[in-house]
Amino acid sequence: MKDNHINRRNFLKMGSGIILGASAMGLSSFRSVAYAAGNTGLEKVKLSLGIIPLTDCAPIVVAKEKGFFSKYGLDVAISKEASWANIRDKVSIGALDGAHMLAGMPIAATLGVGALPKPTVTAFSMDLNGNAITVSNDLYERMMKADPEAMKSSSTSAQALKKVIDQEKAAGKEPMTFAMVFPVSTHNYQLRYWMGAAGINPDQDVRLIVIPPPQMVANLRANNIMGYCVGEPWNERAVEMGIGRVIATSYEIWNNNPEKVFAVTQEWAEKNPHTHQAVIMGLLDAAQWMDKPENRMEVVKIISAASYVNAPEDVVKMSMTGTFQYTKAEKPKDLPDFNVFYRYAATFPWQSHAAWFITQMLRWGQITKPLDIKKTAQSVYRPDIYREAAKALGLPAPTIDYKTEGTHKAPWSLTEATSPIAMGSDMFSDNMVYDPAKLVKYLAAFKVHNMQVSIADLEKMNG
Repeated sequence: MKDNHINRRNFLKMGSGIILGASAMGLSSFRSVAYAAGNTGLEKVKLSLGIIPLTDCAPIVVAKEKGFFSKYGLDVAISKEASWANIRDKVSIGALDGAHMLAGMPIAATLGVGALPKPTVTAFSMDLNGNAITVSNDLYERMMKADPEAMKSSSTSAQALKKVIDQEKAAGKEPMTFAMVFPVSTHNYQLRYWMGAAGINPDQDVRLIVIPPPQMVANLRANNIMGYCVGEPWNERAVEMGIGRVIATSYEIWNNNPEKVFAVTQEWAEKNPHTHQAVIMGLLDAAQWMDKPENRMEVVKIISAASYVNAPEDVVKMSMTGTFQYTKAEKPKDLPDFNVFYRYAATFPWQSHAAWFITQMLRWGQITKPLDIKKTAQSVYRPDIYREAAKALGLPAPTIDYKTEGTHKAPWSLTEATSPIAMGSDMFSDNMVYDPAKLVKYLAAFKVHNMQVSIADLEKMNG
């Protein structure tokens, strides 16, 4: 999984060669819909958008602070929320126009997983990667003692945890507690994927609980949990404080995995199509600007403010400037793709990504009735809306909605697009291949699961 890594120096030199700026032609083509001087065509100008204090709220924050929203006639207020449940509920009842959401949240909201169903859509992926699994110093040492060979690689480190768990069981101890941020979060599925690949059943062998991101570090320090999966800056915060060690990043679990999305209710999208497109255009401008290495320190300064992430700049910059620190005693390592905001078609809402999250909801028993996976994915992830915004800006966009994962170890080019798009590696830590044309077969291949729907019933609806 190191094939597409580049060193820090090259990261800082990438610049505009791989980032396409919004063209004057694109802005001109949109003036018939919305122009900052007159707000022509916008159904709604004043918007309230929700965020959680994580570094990947940056596209929304930067779009506001750098004037990308106002460029398209939008007056945006940002509401910092305490939890993902708050985000979900406020968007659902209209208290927020839209929000920073976990990639699985609009799917769960639409299906009614964990709450009353409310059809929700996304036309914009906010980033790739960005999470990590951190464990306490004590657990890390126990894992090192149990299996030092497995600990040499993030892809096998869970095997060491499996040995510690087996030791605890043999001693009659209660299962260890780990935390993630929300039941349908990428963090939950990444933590489960990492454990499951080593034969750990996260529903039987450990105890998983939900803790809001800003509270992770305090709970680790208080020994309420032995580890967690969360976004930045809450892994690097634990490292900086010397109370935890990062055992694996989400990039190492699945190279260039989708992380957050911008989402609105389906009803809002239908009532405000021009406003929705203006928001997506502002976010596209922000994503391009943010992915230029020379702008990353300004991004750090903007989002570190108390009104947003509220964390020291020195902590926030650890993951945002091309490096990542796993332990306090070691030097930071080159990890230029820890935060990707525009490269590799990062902003495109792949329906194959939506389908992957649905397979994981099925795998872990969150969906208890058979469903048509692709039909559901198509109702929630809306590349058609994205393509309209990209076309208005003169930006390249994929012409397909589905792609395989786990087949590219090195950079590659997506030619099924309005113009070729440079893509990154997409390998899984266990070397599985995800083919969205064979969804049920993919799901059936997992040995560790808590399926509540039979494979036979899924095959009938996904033939």
